[in-house]
Amino acid sequence: MKGCSLISKELMSKEMKMSMIEHLGELRRVLIISLISTFAMAVICMVFVDRVLKILLAPVAITGNQMVFISVIEALMTKILISVFLGFLVALPVILWQFWGFVVPALRKLERVYFTLFIAASYVLFIAGILFGFFGVYDLGIKFLLQFGGPELVPMITIGKYISFTISFLLPFGMVFQLPVATIFLSKLGIIDYRFMAKNRKYALLISVVIAAAIIPTPDMLTPMLLAAPMILLYELSAQIIRVMEWYGRRQEQKKAKAAGQLRKETK
Repeated sequence: MKGCSLISKELMSKEMKMSMIEHLGELRRVLIISLISTFAMAVICMVFVDRVLKILLAPVAITGNQMVFISVIEALMTKILISVFLGFLVALPVILWQFWGFVVPALRKLERVYFTLFIAASYVLFIAGILFGFFGVYDLGIKFLLQFGGPELVPMITIGKYISFTISFLLPFGMVFQLPVATIFLSKLGIIDYRFMAKNRKYALLISVVIAAAIIPTPDMLTPMLLAAPMILLYELSAQIIRVMEWYGRRQEQKKAKAAGQLRKETK
């Protein structure tokens, strides 16, 4: 009997090791495909990099200033950076699809539907956040910041630092726009509800301002507030979505209870 138990334990440990190795192998495949798709899209985006660069330079060009580069390879490396960033955005559906395929086998049917909607909404909101950050906030922020130089100082903006600043400025907007998805996910887990969000609204306002100031450390208050404003609006939108979901859930439970009561009466 002891020998059989030892054999069974060894078989179980081998199965666990094989399962772990298979999962690691699948994760490795997901990462490789994600990197290859990003690289391939970056190469394709090199064709359009000059057009995109012209759009990115528009906020500075409107003010009458020009860009400079102070090293031989700075212009080339900047265009490569833009291509990689664009390649990541274009390849993001493929990356999310690979992630979906890695996670979804462990989910049940209804959970797969929710997870699919979660992935799709995350991508749409991420792109919407970046577009809002550039077309809604970035132009105003650049104009405001360049005014600090005054007539005595001539701005000499290098293309490399400008593009790095632009990307670091836009990415947080894409992350901030994930707030509705994150709150709905936490609501589904039972961690938060509408009452919790309504009760902590003032703290959410304070945290939004602090996060915006940390993400965009500019000397003015206007630019961080332009990020804090959509964060507050998204918080309120998320709270209302959770409120509707809770109302719908209560209504469904009432219908089920009513149907169960009628069934019991019929059986009697």
